[in-house]
Amino acid sequence: MRWVSQRSFSAPVGQIVMMVQPKIQFIQGTDELTIPDVKLTKSKDGTNGAAIFRFDQPSVFDSSKEVGDITGFYMIDEEGVLSSTSVNARFVNGKPAGIEARYIMRTPRDWDRFMRFMERYANANGLQFVKS
Repeated sequence: MRWVSQRSFSAPVGQIVMMVQPKIQFIQGTDELTIPDVKLTKSKDGTNGAAIFRFDQPSVFDSSKEVGDITGFYMIDEEGVLSSTSVNARFVNGKPAGIEARYIMRTPRDWDRFMRFMERYANANGLQFVKS
């Protein structure tokens, strides 16, 4: 299972409601602009799972010199913040090239909360869920 870019844009219809735009940050207060490739795994009994986010040339590399070090992986939406400290940078020829962040879900409730975040993030960023 994974989320892939669908890049279709449509105008919202109906009532306008002010909500927190779902976002990802590596440095608190600095939004990540690069859209990741996301892969999901889930145990057969559905009690736990993991999400692996891969960012190629993330924008945090451009801003980290100005605003500080990467402190974790933060997924922010109207329900609050999901976070992880499992963040690894990939280097090519000594230069940062990508980031892989892992978010572990240990309960069905964690899984459901993550999926609500991903649905909001996907809708805001043109991602589509593809089962593989």
